[in-house]
Amino acid sequence: MVLELYLDLLSQPCRAIYIFAKKNGIPFQMHTVELRKGVMFPVFLGEQVPSETLAATLAELDVNLQVLEDKFLQDKAFLIGSHISLADLVAITELMHPVGGGCPVFEGRPKLAAWYHRVEAAVGKDLFREAHEVILKAKDSPPANLIMKQKLMPRVLAMIQ
Repeated sequence: MVLELYLDLLSQPCRAIYIFAKKNGIPFQMHTVELRKGVMFPVFLGEQVPSETLAATLAELDVNLQVLEDKFLQDKAFLIGSHISLADLVAITELMHPVGGGCPVFEGRPKLAAWYHRVEAAVGKDLFREAHEVILKAKDSPPANLIMKQKLMPRVLAMIQ
């Protein structure tokens, strides 16, 4: 019997599990699911995010990146020590969300950028790209059609306010 994984590669935890299973040679049958079916972000709806919301979100991201560097990564190669762990996979897949939205997360952060490259190398560049392909292409997706946009807009606005 083979392990069955029901994954949505837009989901950070799903990407971490996908990378972990593939990297460790755990045989599995993947079933693609859409965890966020019906939930989209303003950018995908062709809407602008209010500048105050964007500024606050980027400021919070900056604080969290600093905590990641100072409290968790410190002077270690990986979050837990000298070897990659599930903690690194969970963290890197979370950081790939803003990267997928065009945010230069690793720019101006040499310690974090070096960690990113170590994680990518430990996982394998091909597997890393494969796992993040959907999220990295998301910003290039066309906006939702008008009917879908009208249905989803109230939910999306409620989520970001």
